[in-house]
Amino acid sequence: MGQVVLVTGVAGDLGRRFAAQLSKSPVVDRVIGIDTVPPRGDLGRADFVRADIRNPVIAKVIVRERVDTVVHTSVAATPAASGGRTSMKELNVIGTMQLLAACQQAPDVRKLVLKSSAAVYGASNRDPAMFTEGMNAKRLATSGFAKDITEVESYTRGFGRRRPDVAVTTLRIANVIGPRITSAMTGYFRLPVIPTVLGFNPRLQFLHEQDALDVLEHATVTDVTGTFNVAGDGILTLAQAVRRLGRPSLPLPGFAVPTFGSAIRQTRRADFSPEQVAFLTFGRGLDTTRMRSMLGFEPSFTTAEAFADFASSVTPGIFGPERVLATESALVGALTSGRGSRG
Repeated sequence: MGQVVLVTGVAGDLGRRFAAQLSKSPVVDRVIGIDTVPPRGDLGRADFVRADIRNPVIAKVIVRERVDTVVHTSVAATPAASGGRTSMKELNVIGTMQLLAACQQAPDVRKLVLKSSAAVYGASNRDPAMFTEGMNAKRLATSGFAKDITEVESYTRGFGRRRPDVAVTTLRIANVIGPRITSAMTGYFRLPVIPTVLGFNPRLQFLHEQDALDVLEHATVTDVTGTFNVAGDGILTLAQAVRRLGRPSLPLPGFAVPTFGSAIRQTRRADFSPEQVAFLTFGRGLDTTRMRSMLGFEPSFTTAEAFADFASSVTPGIFGPERVLATESALVGALTSGRGSRG
């Protein structure tokens, strides 16, 4: 008898596509996708159940459907994705606590996969060249997604101690990129003018969207447990990435960093959190040795190849001078206003 898998967050693009892909696996009998709203695309052979992981009713769903594997993909990275920071915190932290409590009470559950993020390491000028899974952030997050994902991982480890019979796998995934994925990072690179932080050229690592789906499936259908960094081979600097897109950049001075994200949001094309701004200032490197040697996963795309595939969907020179000038003015205006309000 194959697995019965519950996937959270299927209203999101990655969660929906993962549920659809997993439903084709020969070792999976059934996939149940849950979210508070129906997905806007095809779920394949997966079934959709409308449920909120913040509500105790999720425990009834897990028991009723005899779920033996739970894949948690619904941790939101930006406030806009979840209706504001308060809702984001509730979904990420309270939702995860409720989901884990439901799993703890469900006798059939034997595997839990958490889609975590490399944001758990933060980004600062004190970082090592490459983070291994045994390292912690050099500057502890005090708010936002980085704090949420740190708490989510902590609760997941606690669940693993309480239910040692459940195989727990945590995937610390680098920024996912590709021609079909919509995220804060792809929104940033699609801006008519790409703002950068003056004097910084961060190292970036990416994971192709198909590799993200494949590593989630691999972790779901294998017995490997533990915490793993997941990223494509190699790095790109931000300057290299911008040149490959063929778009103009706008270097902004250091004082602008605190309001960098809000300036990008005012363009209405991307939603950026403080930790994503830090990433574009200092960058981050992930050691993926464990991914290969212990998880047994090899991405099909390097970082450069993943970015090239994304770049193929971005047409250089699509914006006229007026659009470029308007975007520059919006960015500079928002940053100037932010600086004045702190004076």
